[in-house]
Parts: sequence; structure tokens; C-alpha cells
Amino acid sequence: MSDPLLHPCFLGPYGENDALLEKLVVEFLRDHVYWRRNLHPEDPPAIPTGADRQPSFQAFEARMRRELHTLSAALKRSVPFHSPRYLGHMVSDLLLPGLAAWWLTLPYNPNNVSEEAAPVTIGLELKAGLQLARMLGFDADPAQPGCAYGHLCSGGTVANFQGLRLALALKAFPVALRAAAPPLPGLPDDDRAAFNLAPARAIALLTQWQAFLRGLAPAERRRWRGRLENERLEQLGLAGFLARHPTLTAPVVLAPVTAHYSWSKGVKLLGLGRDQLLTVPETGMRLDLAALDAVLARLHRHGQDVLMVVPVLGSTEFGTVDPVDGVVAARDRWAALGLGFSVHVDGAWGGYLASLFREPDGGLRPLAAMQAEHDGFPAPAVHAAYAAIGRADSVTVDPHKLGYIPYGAGAFVARDRRAMPLLGEAADYVFDGDPDDPAVQARQLGRYLLEGSKSGAAAAAVYVSHQVLPLDHRNFGRLLAQGVFAARQFRAAADRFAERMAGQVRVCVPFEPDSNLVTVALNPWQNRDVAAMNRFVRALYERLRADTEAPVQGRAFFGSITTLRPDALGRADTGRVLAALHLDPASLDRAEDGDRLVILRHTLMNPYVIDEENGISYIDRYFDHLAGLAAMLAPAAAAPAA
Repeated sequence: MSDPLLHPCFLGPYGENDALLEKLVVEFLRDHVYWRRNLHPEDPPAIPTGADRQPSFQAFEARMRRELHTLSAALKRSVPFHSPRYLGHMVSDLLLPGLAAWWLTLPYNPNNVSEEAAPVTIGLELKAGLQLARMLGFDADPAQPGCAYGHLCSGGTVANFQGLRLALALKAFPVALRAAAPPLPGLPDDDRAAFNLAPARAIALLTQWQAFLRGLAPAERRRWRGRLENERLEQLGLAGFLARHPTLTAPVVLAPVTAHYSWSKGVKLLGLGRDQLLTVPETGMRLDLAALDAVLARLHRHGQDVLMVVPVLGSTEFGTVDPVDGVVAARDRWAALGLGFSVHVDGAWGGYLASLFREPDGGLRPLAAMQAEHDGFPAPAVHAAYAAIGRADSVTVDPHKLGYIPYGAGAFVARDRRAMPLLGEAADYVFDGDPDDPAVQARQLGRYLLEGSKSGAAAAAVYVSHQVLPLDHRNFGRLLAQGVFAARQFRAAADRFAERMAGQVRVCVPFEPDSNLVTVALNPWQNRDVAAMNRFVRALYERLRADTEAPVQGRAFFGSITTLRPDALGRADTGRVLAALHLDPASLDRAEDGDRLVILRHTLMNPYVIDEENGISYIDRYFDHLAGLAAMLAPAAAAPAA
């Protein structure tokens, strides 16, 4: 499905837009040099030029050129993410607007922690945060007090950490406020009630507190602030806070079994410990709402506090979408019963797909209109999940994945900017002014971030890309529509491949894709043993993975692998997949991979996997290649039935 809008968007698989990129780079390098020369044109050049250069200059240049040519030669062994033959991990070619904006900004070297260090790009980052917020369905109008707040970070892992930090700060703040005992109406009657307020209630208390402070004289304001700070979890530490409030428990985080490993890192980093991350069963690799309710009921019954529930918007392995609508409904229902927690949507992969669901005016596209345009996509449950993102408390989304921006550019978006002062840090040599003042917040991102230094070039790249391709279905969504179309074509091709390989290899697509990730399980026809199947798939992968010791041209296609674990699948889905592959369930216990099935994983984000200009389907060519590999390897891998 060729779309002329996308022709100038990338350098291209063949470097087709090299002249455009070269022109942009040269033009803006010269522009940067003119800026330097005109800062104070009366200043003479500090470095000799032309004939005045010393031999040491030529020697330095020679060494630099030699090392750069060596690096350039080595980089030719890089993974060719730009190629439509690359179907592996979550990476593809880069958008030219973002790439050019990144390079344009790099020589200025802005550090996006404060306006003083990045007077231009810190504003672009805040605007990019609002662009993402609008795409996700949050209130993105800065004139509104409850406007969203978004910022960039190195990736989804750090954005997930930020979600945990904010959720814990919101959960603990009302307890600290009770202990400080300012004369505020509406404070809960006891610590447990305060610890289990809904996030929106905690934000309301924070705004009351700020209004109370504004009515005080400066000395009195400082006294009350100090009194509260001495009671906050951030001051006491988790152990000290819980010791001071013995009716409370270290809160748990609930995430589906498909959740990214960054959540395990996050609970460790926060000091909660790995035992406080509880996994929720799934059905069809999507979070099971009935199971979630059962877990919440058990926790509530035993007096265990909950910090956060994490639905995943496009799982890393399967691209499946959890029922965000059901999770936010559960949050509201349980908050009314005295069990409050935040909802953080991990949309590191699937967050940008929200652009397909947005009208240019920011409204949600109707399901029927989308299905008519995209051949049945999305499923009603997926549409309902995306429609509910704006009711979540915070979201992770990665511009360096489906935003097609260079690494590292992740993003964290909070539904309500009024919560952000809870993450504020003081550093007189960097920050000045009232941290509760929204204008100060806007100028001093570094108060609230995990990073102490951060490239403004990433902010420029994200902002400019969104300006060139606005985040709605008529613009950016057209790029992502290519991936949705390719995934559906890939799914159909997998069925044809299964028919073609009958008698040689059994083929199964374990889960219908919700996005543009598709997995395929393969088993030699006569084989009943899981270990033998895994060896077969790993042998296939050895011929599909990037080989750093060999030229990349030696690979016809590039893929990746993942695993299916019975503890994640559940009994019904495990039985279904084993039956489809004619595997003996008892052989799971004998598998070297630890009772799991190794399967191929494919990411369809390159917009040129179906090249209509030249009448080429790289999807069909991939399955032709896979058929040859499978036919060669299957006989040696098969373990016949006993």
C-alpha cells in the first residue's frame, strides 16, 4: 500500500532521499557557522585558518580522518534497520524531519534541565509533551489548571520509573499532610484512608495545600513547608515512613505477565523490592480483568495497599493491547471501596498508534470509520482501550520506537500537571523560584526528572517531527497505517505458509495481533517434543539474526525470537498452542529452555515491506526464504512420536 505522503519522510531503503538530507545538513551547518560568526563579529578568529595552520593541525586532521574512516568501515557491520528485509526488533528507518532537527540542534548542545541551559529546546520539549498528551486523549490546553504534563527521557524504562515515582508521591502525600496537620478541610480521618485516596483526590489536596501556603507570610510559609517535608516519604525513606505509620503496608504494583522487565527494575530501584511486583493472569496475552478484580479483592481483604496497576499498550513480545478501559474502571470502583491506586499505561510500543485513533481536532475516531478504512482494524476491545487512555493517571510512550526518532527518546506523560511538584528537587545553582509555580515548572524541567543532564536535540527532533506530521490519522497515522496493513498481510501470508508447509512443518500464529507485531510458532511435522522444536526454531533464528562477524549482505532477512511460557499463557492457551503444534504436553518439563516454547517474532514497522512501486512484497519473499530454511532444517530437528 503505497502512500505518496511518506515518500519524502525517510532517507529510504536505497538512500533515495540522500540529496534532500545532504542539502538540509549542509544548509543548517552553514547557518550554525554564520550564527557563531555573527555573535560578536568584532571578535577576531581564535584559530588560524588556511596557510597559517601549523603542521600539528594537519597531523591532527589526518588522525581524525583515519579514526573516522575506521569507524565508518566498522559501522557497515551494523544491523540494517532501514531495510524492508529487517523484521526483527522495534526499530526501523528514521524520520527525516527528526533526524535533520537532531543534527541541526547538536552543535548548539542544549541541556534540557533548565531554561538557563536550554532557552529554546526546553520550550520545544514541553510542547512535544503536549503534542503527545493530545494524541493520548489528555487535556492538552495549557490554559486549563488540570492540563497534562509531558517530558522526554532516555527511554521507556526511565519513563516507567517516573510513573512509579509519581504514583508513590501521590499515595504518600496525603499521609504526610495529615501528620503535618495544617488547618485544611477534607483531610482523611486516618492514615489508611489517606494512603488509599484516588490520585485525583490527592492532587486536590495538593492544590489546597498550595493555596494555603500562598496566603501566609514568607516566614510562616517556610515553617509550614519544612513541617510537611519532615513528614514526607521522600524525606524519611520508605522504611522510616512505614515505621511512623504502622497501619500502612509497603504497596504492591500489579502488572500483567507480559509486562516489560523495567517494572522489576523499577520496584527494586524504588526500594519496594521484587516481591512487591505481582503479576496478573492473562487471557490471550491480554490482562484478564476478572483475575485483576480477584487479586484486588484478596489484597483489600488482607489489608495490603496497592500502588499501581499497569496495563500494557502493545506488549513487547506480541503487540497485544490490555483492556485499559477495564483497568481505569477498576481503579474508580476500588477507590470508592477504600483501595486507591494509580493506573500507568505502558505504551512504550503501542502509544504512537493512538495517532490512528485521533481526528485532526483531537477527537476520537469512531470504531466503524476505522474498521472501514483499515479492513477490520481495530478490534472493538482495542478501540475501547485506546479510547480510555485519557482516563489513566500517566503513560509511557517511546518516540524512538513507533515515533521513528533516533535513540534515546522516551516520553512520560502525566494526566494532571498539578501533581508534578511532588517530584521537585532543589538545587540553588540550577533552579530558582517557587517550585509550585507552573511557570517555574515550565522553565526548570530538571527539578522533576530522573536525569541530571538531557540533550535538547532529542526534544527538537520529536517536536519538529510532530509539526511536520501532526499526530492524527490524516498525517502521522498514515505512517502507522502502513504497519497495520503490513501486519494483516503478514498474518494472511502466515496462513498460506502453513498450507504450503503441510507435511514438513506445522505453523501456528499463537495470538491474533492487535498492532504490528506478529509471532509465528513452527514445529517439524513429525515432532512431538518441545525441546526438539526449540532447537529447530533456534536453528532458524541463527540464520535470521544479525551476525556481527559476517557482512550483513550474507543475510537475506533479519528476524527475532521470543518465548511462550505456560505461566504466562495459562492452562487453556497453553493447551491450545500445544495442540496446534502437535506437541506432547509432558515434554514441556524436559525442555532445555525451562518449560517454554521458542517462537519467531516479527515487527512490521518499515513502511516499505510492501513495495508497490516495484511490485515486491518482502513479506512473501520472507516466507519463501523461511520455507527454504525450514525444509532444510526440519528433518534433522524432528523427534518422532514414541
